[in-house]
Amino acid sequence: MTAMAPARTESDLSFLLDHTSHVLRSRMTAALAEIGLTSRMHCVLVHALEAERTQIQLAELGDMDKTTMVVTVDALEKAGYAERRQSSTDRRARIIAVTAPGAEIARRSQEIVDGVHRDALASLPGDERDVLVRALNRLATGHLATAGETAQPARRARERAK
Repeated sequence: MTAMAPARTESDLSFLLDHTSHVLRSRMTAALAEIGLTSRMHCVLVHALEAERTQIQLAELGDMDKTTMVVTVDALEKAGYAERRQSSTDRRARIIAVTAPGAEIARRSQEIVDGVHRDALASLPGDERDVLVRALNRLATGHLATAGETAQPARRARERAK
């Protein structure tokens, strides 16, 4: 049967990106769990600290659906890291405001995230690190910036609930 398999003419970019992304996310999940956060909680805290943002805006930035976002903000509120408040610019809108303890945990979680990224890149020689990051940035902002049109869109990988 293997004689009938087509010959691969290009590197399996999908596998390489999927595999390394999965391992990096797994390491990030484990590292953030040590301080009681999930990657989604970290994402919401950091983006909410950058600017006054609604739950919908934060969900878009974090690529979360409404249900996941509600659960994430509920967990942040329960931990005392964030709260839902009325917007200072639009009385009809509610924003996610980060509390003082939330700002501190966001600082710690960003150090953890940066460390996981730094460790991954440190496994490469210096010149390869720069090339990899530049190439991925170029793909993410250029040729692979948006998904192609298709009748059956590819599903994005999501973290499974534990």
